[in-house]
Amino acid sequence: MIETAEHDGIAVLTLQHGPVNALDLELLTAVPETLAAVADARAVVLTGSGRSFSAGVDLKRIVDGGPRYVEKFLPALSLAALSLFEHPKPVVAAVNGHALAGGCVLAAACDIRLMSSGSIGLTELAVGVPFPTVPLEIMRHAVGPALDAMVLEPGRLTPDEAVSIGLVHETVPPDRLRTAALRRADVLCGAPSDVYALAKTQLRRPARERIDAARQADDPRVLDIWSAERSNRALREYLASLRRGQLDR
Repeated sequence: MIETAEHDGIAVLTLQHGPVNALDLELLTAVPETLAAVADARAVVLTGSGRSFSAGVDLKRIVDGGPRYVEKFLPALSLAALSLFEHPKPVVAAVNGHALAGGCVLAAACDIRLMSSGSIGLTELAVGVPFPTVPLEIMRHAVGPALDAMVLEPGRLTPDEAVSIGLVHETVPPDRLRTAALRRADVLCGAPSDVYALAKTQLRRPARERIDAARQADDPRVLDIWSAERSNRALREYLASLRRGQLDR
């Protein structure tokens, strides 16, 4: 589900979960578990297998699982994103293809984002569901004022467009992406690990404070909407439209 490799003390984590690395309960649960398992690594590089970094939430699992699945899924999504966001060591995203919705959030949770191809963006409102607090605040930390447009006008950005708003730090040719990500991770390791960890904590403190202040008030409402029959129906219609589009090609 997540392949782990080591390169000069840097852990390379590769999402390997179906053709597009869709986020389901199992994959999201594996993220913090894998990060804990490589806690001694100097840094982490996170990438995806195939043509996608992660195309986002496995909506079919949401539809099929209903409220009971959603009740477990949303906390797992928040924990996975937060475990990347607050990991004390350097974390570099090597975005090798599409990074959409939850996939975009996982990339944004990393310290540095490099991207080679595909599109990146937030599509939650387009499919009729709101953001939990943790993903929303991680995105706010990453892109600042650009977040309003990303959320309220959901769409996909090219790598160059993502660079223009700070969501991606650098575009890299596909054949150089892994090497570039390892190089950036190695540079970030130049600071003593305790100094780097403290700097990350300081930089992320405003986001953490917003999360702690808002999640108790907002996340129960988010859960209600994700679990509602209206949302389930909208997701079924969205999935059907995707299937129709594939048949029309």
